[in-house]
Amino acid sequence: MRAVVLHSQAPIEKRPLELSERSVPSLRVGEVLIRVEACGVCRTDLHIVEGDLPAQRLPITPGHEVIGRVEECGPGVTRLRPGDRVGAAWLHRSCGTCRFCTTGRENLCEHPTFTGWHVDGGYAEYMVAPEDFVYPIPTSLDAVQTAPLLCAGIIGYRAFRMSEAGSGDALGLYGFGASAHIVLQIAVHAGCRVFAITREPARQRLALDLGAEWAGGLDQHPPVPLRSAILFAPVGTLVPTALEALDRGGTLAIADISMSPVPGLDYERHLFYERKVVSVTANTRDDGRRLLELAAEIPIRTHVQPFALKEAPEALLALKEGRLRGAAAVLQVS
Repeated sequence: MRAVVLHSQAPIEKRPLELSERSVPSLRVGEVLIRVEACGVCRTDLHIVEGDLPAQRLPITPGHEVIGRVEECGPGVTRLRPGDRVGAAWLHRSCGTCRFCTTGRENLCEHPTFTGWHVDGGYAEYMVAPEDFVYPIPTSLDAVQTAPLLCAGIIGYRAFRMSEAGSGDALGLYGFGASAHIVLQIAVHAGCRVFAITREPARQRLALDLGAEWAGGLDQHPPVPLRSAILFAPVGTLVPTALEALDRGGTLAIADISMSPVPGLDYERHLFYERKVVSVTANTRDDGRRLLELAAEIPIRTHVQPFALKEAPEALLALKEGRLRGAAAVLQVS
């Protein structure tokens, strides 16, 4: 099978990814072999390739926003059958026994494995996933359009919940890429007033087209105090900016797995009056199920730029340089 493989972490400009021929992976108990149709290109993939996240295994095939069909079922698989349409996400497996897993917080599992970081992911024609950690995907949904929901959507949904935004509340979105353009649709559906803060004029226009009340640059403050804010850009200097825009009692949710250093905060300007900061870590399977149900109900429409599998390096470079023609990049695999 064809697979895009990372042998050594390096800046994406140095072309550390290689299209290779590899053996189709074998199955263990409880696993399914997925023939990949499409895989979203996530900023976390870029963090793994470039070394912002330490390598957990090399060589590794990145990718964790996967839509495909079950090709084969391993021993002990009972729910899925060959031909079923499924999605695989960032959380590949949780241990199920630690103090977090046993209390409904598997996103904080002490011994997790993640797709495309610990185990090979979806930048390939085939991949393996545990039956218990894949999601059923209706055959009516387009694979390329649906792929970003498997991480950008799930993490965005969790960040939205943790931001505590509700109907009538002012919600600020800092950075407007794949996750934010999905969250905006969720927030508008929930009755929120959405304010998008992004440096790209094209992204500002997209936010307004999707229902934002206001869109401005990083040097601008939203015109009203924010009840909630979500920071999607991995830029630590935006943390005090977002906190300063919060109203009393407001909450800032940070939806990044890696971020540049956060500067010092002024207690009175940024934190007083019971402002809160919360980080968002991975996802639970329940987050995924709820997001996919909500995506069908709204329905969520993703704005994507497709790439061929062999173009994975170009897709990641376009993501890094802010040159995507949509809000997300997706590899068309089969």
